[in-house]
Amino acid sequence: MNPRVRFAPSPTGNLHIGGARTALFNYLFAKHNNGQFLVRIEDTDLERSKQEYTDQICESMIWLGLDWEEELVYQSKRTQSYQNAIELLLSNGSAYKCFSTKEEIEKHRSETGSFSYPGFWRDRDQADIDKALEIESPFTIRLKIPNEKNTSYHDMIYGEITIENSELDDFIIARSDGSPVYNLTNVVDDSDMGITHVIRGEDHISNTPKQILMYKALDLNVPKFAHLPMILGQDKKRLSKRHGAMGVQTYRDDGFQPEALLNYLSLLGWNPGTEEEIMSFDEIIQKFDLTMVHKKSAVFDEKKLNWISGQHLSQQSNHTIFSNIKVINANWGKSESQDFCLGVIELMKSRSKSLVELIEQSDYYFNDPIDFDEKSVRKTWKNETGIIVETVQSILEKHENWTTESLEETLKTFMAENDLGFGKVMKPIRLALCGTVNGPSLFSIMSLIGQDTCLRRISHALDTL
Repeated sequence: MNPRVRFAPSPTGNLHIGGARTALFNYLFAKHNNGQFLVRIEDTDLERSKQEYTDQICESMIWLGLDWEEELVYQSKRTQSYQNAIELLLSNGSAYKCFSTKEEIEKHRSETGSFSYPGFWRDRDQADIDKALEIESPFTIRLKIPNEKNTSYHDMIYGEITIENSELDDFIIARSDGSPVYNLTNVVDDSDMGITHVIRGEDHISNTPKQILMYKALDLNVPKFAHLPMILGQDKKRLSKRHGAMGVQTYRDDGFQPEALLNYLSLLGWNPGTEEEIMSFDEIIQKFDLTMVHKKSAVFDEKKLNWISGQHLSQQSNHTIFSNIKVINANWGKSESQDFCLGVIELMKSRSKSLVELIEQSDYYFNDPIDFDEKSVRKTWKNETGIIVETVQSILEKHENWTTESLEETLKTFMAENDLGFGKVMKPIRLALCGTVNGPSLFSIMSLIGQDTCLRRISHALDTL
């Protein structure tokens, strides 16, 4: 099909999860169908739009790998195009100047209970219009809703959608200060950019019939539409920060990797057609089908995001993770060799959901525990524990073959001969070595950090506890 699609954010804030999902689905649709993905910055709100937000949105998309083709389009630079469209609509009779005051409209609403504009100026004589212009009365410009019965279109996700034209009033396309509104700028921009498919959130469904009428009034080709289901929090309310969802930049700063975030976002409302959930970006592009997008709202699940992120991390090569960690924290592992750091990553990557978590959880590989968690001490360090740990210490002092397998065999033999459970021996040793009672294979940790470090830390624990 070679479609042309676009992502059109407003630079009034950072790129959030909902916006990133919309950008992603546009990108996937374009790439799956050998099309083009474009970006338009809708910055006509001059008070709220900021360049720093535009920069942040672009940086987030580049980090995700959602690279766009052609130059960015800025609505703020397209004023003349909108003015040309307005003049065309006025000249061909599709739009008219409305001099109704706010007070007149409010009075009509209070008297009738209807919020629809009654068309006071729809068919006024030119003399009335000239008189209003002569006294410089402020006016808006409204589109004439055609007398046809309805407006229909086929949504690529929701199917056939029909709106009775009687439900639409002659809506404003230019404000009294001359500035164009969203439904006009959107149509003009999409047409000029050659957009063939408009893929956006379902909150725009109510705008689509109005925009179709605008396309027809301007004698432009109408694109195909697809409206994506909303993303909700666990409480089934519209997703916001209170649900744990953060901006894309925050996920990046917290050490989530783009492949994992893209994988999770792709599953927010789309079914890949298989039970497999962990996919590379290339696999997602290959499988993506817009007709497999759900009609039902997607629910943001932070636990699932963490799980998918952890799965991606565990599948990455240690060297890749090491390079990515260095980007976040150049000092991580600086005191040790690269081989040692790669060994730490091998042990920790399957237990971490992000690079930052891996960095935080790996501190005991590089630094001796100084303080011990009081709760862990109460659970682990009993009256007889000191004697057991001293005995283990003496065994380890004489141990010559310092490998994971040898250490495991020696210590398991000691436990079996003395009828001691794992909790009475290895948990206190883990607490002494790591400062925590949880983590990967203790024998692997001991092998990696070495005999001298293990003995030093055990001595400190015995002195302290």
